[in-house]
Amino acid sequence: MHFQAPDGTNLFTEQLGDGEPLLVLSGGPGCVNYLRPVAELLEHRTCFLTDPRGVGRSQGRPHDIATGIADLEALREHLNLDAWDVLGHSWGADLGLAYALMHPDRVSKLISFAGTGIQYDRDWKAAYEAGKHLEADFVVEYSEDVHAALRTDYRRFIKTPDLLARLSRLNVPITFLHMGADIRPSWPARQLAYLLPNAEFVELPGAPHNAWLTHARPLGEVLRRLLGRA
Repeated sequence: MHFQAPDGTNLFTEQLGDGEPLLVLSGGPGCVNYLRPVAELLEHRTCFLTDPRGVGRSQGRPHDIATGIADLEALREHLNLDAWDVLGHSWGADLGLAYALMHPDRVSKLISFAGTGIQYDRDWKAAYEAGKHLEADFVVEYSEDVHAALRTDYRRFIKTPDLLARLSRLNVPITFLHMGADIRPSWPARQLAYLLPNAEFVELPGAPHNAWLTHARPLGEVLRRLLGRA
């Protein structure tokens, strides 16, 4: 399905399943949406898997976070939805948190799946680099230019002076779902779960960052439980 962004850019989203709407945001940044295997675990939901502008089947150029969020809002309006649940993986989890912060009345619930948190910490990066050789290869199409633009803007975003204050008042129900065998340390997600007033931290034992590759059944079970909860 194609839809138009506010500036007229033609964007693409794939629709899967049948049920309440769920926006599914993949990582990268700048990757095509690779979360079809996760959406297939959630057949009780209508999942919308967007390709970011400038990537895959979406037109456009490198952009910032605000533009990416405006594109998500354009899709919501195109679908005539008042609000929807959001599931984001890795960078998509961080984008989902920024989206909820900017439009809290449009996000009914957020599942932050293996997100990296609001940090650019040396110790976190060192732990990631030390364990990188242990992570299974996962090849996905992406745009280097879009990746670089969004990564640069995210580093600006996390330095916003009032960011923590705004997060501490964000009352959207949020689950920070960490993978127990992820080489990415869990402390940023745990900190956010303590900071936000309506948040929780959940861990899936033994699962890697891309958990659907090895732990599809338990991942599907925990996601269905979290998304099915009022």
